[in-house]
Amino acid sequence: MSSNSMQAVKDCASGTVGGFLQVFVGQPFDTVKVRLQTMPTPLPGQAPKYTGTLDCVKQTLAKEGIKGFYRGTTTPLVGVGACVSIQFVTLQAMKRYYNEKNGPNANGFLTNSQLYIAGAASGITNSIVSGPVEHIRTRLQVQTGAAPVVKAISGGAVEKVAAIAGGNVAEATAVATSSSTGNAVKVATESVAANAAKNALFFTGPVDAVQKIYAHHGIQGIFKGQAITMVREFQGYGAYFAAYEYLVQRAMRLENKERSELSTVKVVAYGACAGYAMWATVYPIDVIKSKLQTDGFTASTRQYSSALNCARQTFAKEGVAGFFKGFAPCILRAAPANAVTFLGFEMAMRLLR
Repeated sequence: MSSNSMQAVKDCASGTVGGFLQVFVGQPFDTVKVRLQTMPTPLPGQAPKYTGTLDCVKQTLAKEGIKGFYRGTTTPLVGVGACVSIQFVTLQAMKRYYNEKNGPNANGFLTNSQLYIAGAASGITNSIVSGPVEHIRTRLQVQTGAAPVVKAISGGAVEKVAAIAGGNVAEATAVATSSSTGNAVKVATESVAANAAKNALFFTGPVDAVQKIYAHHGIQGIFKGQAITMVREFQGYGAYFAAYEYLVQRAMRLENKERSELSTVKVVAYGACAGYAMWATVYPIDVIKSKLQTDGFTASTRQYSSALNCARQTFAKEGVAGFFKGFAPCILRAAPANAVTFLGFEMAMRLLR
């Protein structure tokens, strides 16, 4: 095996360690973030589903316990491990490319623009996996559980419709009221059925979600929201890795140290800063992505026809604040989740040398 191939294997293994740590630390924050991002705009005089971050945490804990914060964890545990591996393998490959291009006089240091491009390239490569992984995770995260109630009320009709709809509640309701399948729902009052439908669990897990979505909507359904995901990954990881690598290079210059000699405290601090740099620049894009990935699959049941349409509707209904729903748990997550990601990567790389 060539030295470059061996290095890529080490990058991949170290990235996986960082990815696993990121999921365990960050998943509860991410679940709250997604639920706040995707909660429907209340009608006039109607209270919102969640009044804020703390209320979302309280409701989740009361209704689902601790496991509610880790809903859909299997998908990111496997997927994020793969994603972070891809990110670091691509980043390190781009850094080696630029190092060769810059020559020995650069002493292994890259320019800020080179760091950004290397990070953006890692984001685009990563999006091939992160798009479907986050789609499945997001759909699982917004489920809040009362499938038995729906089954009791509707004779299973809503569950069947939702399976056809790929798990989308709005789509299930629309189909149920316009087809013979919906007759079972009508045995109960509309309000009771609607309330039960809103809380129904339509996917039993990530494998079930993939199977149902693929069966009814094909590969396009799995990759729903892919275009906006690529936009987010390009900018997000450009800023993410540029911030981290800039701080690392700066410390190496000032302290005249090798990368492996930097303290754990610095690695953790720089990782936290990288997380802030990413989310400060892409959060509104992430809100749109979450809304698109929990929207209906068919033209007749989709609320948003495109990312631009989603942005326009969000602004019209909620103003600028609509693009920052769930920002608090996201920014709280940014520091610890990304600190352990880089710590895991750097420590694993040191052990593998």
